[in-house]
Amino acid sequence: MTNPEPQPSPTAPESRFAVNEDWAATILGLALLGLVLAGAIPAGLVP
Repeated sequence: MTNPEPQPSPTAPESRFAVNEDWAATILGLALLGLVLAGAIPAGLVP
C-alpha cells in the first residue's frame, strides 16, 4: 500500500495576508469613523 500525497484543501487561503469580508468591513468602518472624527466628512453627510 502506498500513501497518496495529501491534496491541498480547495478552500485553503491563497495568500498569507488574505482578509476575509468580516475584517474588511471592520477596517472600512474604523476608517470611516476616523474620517468623521477628524472632520474630513462633513456633519451633513452623517445621519
